[in-house]
Amino acid sequence: MIAIGVFCAVVAAIGIYVAVGSDAISGRPTDGGHSAHARLSDHRHPQKAPVVNRTFTGAWGVESTATIAENKLPGTSAWRIAPGVAPGFIEGFADHTYASAGQQVGLYVSTSAPQFTVTGYRMGWYQGNGARQIWQSADVDGVAQPPCPVDTTVNMVSCDNWSKSLSLTIPTTFPSGDYLFKLVGSGGQQGYIMLTVVDPSSTATYVIMNRSLVEAAWNDYGGFDFYQGTGPCVVDTDTYPVCNRARVVSFDRPYAEGNGSADFFSNEYPVIELAEEHGLDVTYDSDVTVDAVPGVLDGHRVLVSLGHDEMWTNPERVAVLSAFARGMNLAFLSGSALVRHARLQPSILGPDREVVDYRNDVDDPLSGKGDPMDVTGNTWSAPPADWSSSLLVGEIYSGYLEPDTPAAAFVVSDASSWIYSGTGLQNGSTVPGIIESDIDHVGPPGLTPANVEVLGHSPVPLTDAYTNQGKWGPYTYSDLTYYTDPVSKAGVIDIGNNNWINALTPCGESSPTCPADVLAKITGNILHLFGQGPAGAIEPSTGNLQSVMPQGS
Repeated sequence: MIAIGVFCAVVAAIGIYVAVGSDAISGRPTDGGHSAHARLSDHRHPQKAPVVNRTFTGAWGVESTATIAENKLPGTSAWRIAPGVAPGFIEGFADHTYASAGQQVGLYVSTSAPQFTVTGYRMGWYQGNGARQIWQSADVDGVAQPPCPVDTTVNMVSCDNWSKSLSLTIPTTFPSGDYLFKLVGSGGQQGYIMLTVVDPSSTATYVIMNRSLVEAAWNDYGGFDFYQGTGPCVVDTDTYPVCNRARVVSFDRPYAEGNGSADFFSNEYPVIELAEEHGLDVTYDSDVTVDAVPGVLDGHRVLVSLGHDEMWTNPERVAVLSAFARGMNLAFLSGSALVRHARLQPSILGPDREVVDYRNDVDDPLSGKGDPMDVTGNTWSAPPADWSSSLLVGEIYSGYLEPDTPAAAFVVSDASSWIYSGTGLQNGSTVPGIIESDIDHVGPPGLTPANVEVLGHSPVPLTDAYTNQGKWGPYTYSDLTYYTDPVSKAGVIDIGNNNWINALTPCGESSPTCPADVLAKITGNILHLFGQGPAGAIEPSTGNLQSVMPQGS
């Protein structure tokens, strides 16, 4: 245990409430007032010092003096985990996916190290260092937590049998952002815990929405996720999706990949870094935030959906549809957005800690009993929801490139568009190494907005890909599309593949063909237009499907 005198001195020095003690076993609040499981709506009006902020339109979009000032603060590269593995292990999770000022967050850590520390980093630009250290714990006694059991009825792995290692109450000095809490064991062991800090009072121009749902869906910690499993089958015997998959996954466990960061560095961080480097007027939420508090999207102009954002709940869907109808622009910076159909339920650690997706409406216990929009079929377009996401996103999920196949080039199809301003690209120009993983394609009539513009039309060799949306000679196609709503004037971009954000990562001087600069400029053009308000009032879309070649592709 921590020596009380030393611990109190550290807490007083940093001005942050942190609790470590026996009450971690029970999970009861230890701050005498704030529940560790309070929802965001319980803290709609946290007390904080007034922040003087001025916004103005710059080269990359609507900029904020607050974001600029934040990123001028001293940064550090100490958040990085260097290659190499220390003997032993350290891993953990937080009992919140997001938190606002005044909420208490519990950290659950398992380690072979006798002691460990936790350091909180806000991710951003910070003169190229990538993060600012904003908090650090005192030394904490390490414990090897018990194995995490599997609920074999749904193949859910949950570590809710772990004891809480420490708690912290989010202070008003934590700006909204994505945070990595770096775990460092006394033997050199290292890992991450992720948390989004949200500001429910924000009216920032841009909302970057982190995809906690899909991170949980792909997390195979303990052997099970929504796409794979181990051992015998449960519930059904369908060939695909595999029958031994999980039907419910839990946030109450570490992330198996990325030292606990899941795919944050490939599917989220490059956009965060870009936005903060250019001082954009941005705030951060997660998809779980939007599910719990739909009104959190009020007052913003742009919603930025990040990489591989395929797992959505109905409250999240309804909130985004409502915001779109009010004129909020939507930037889907990936492919396969809004494909899978999930819902949230509580665990013993708090609300919204378990993600449900049976991927078969007949197997779902809500089938025939609950709201059909909450029953989890394989996709949103499957019964009983029967709702096509392509009418919102602009195109339809088309398939994927096989793993370990070469990335296809992105091909410009309408260089006269505002999206290519300042890039020097021409019709037919190619940007190599962009198209990987899942791809989108314009849908058939009735499933595509009438005024959709195809701005990128990239051939993908059928030898490298699976598709269910058409074949033209030896190719299928990944599309980048734009359309505007005739009523609300809101604009929608669908990038059309799941490698765009990862390809924004700078390559270094040794890569003369690096696509990062041109992709950053295109992304900046999107953010610049969308930040002005409903995009259709400035750049209304004009359908161009008839001009896309080969005909019908």
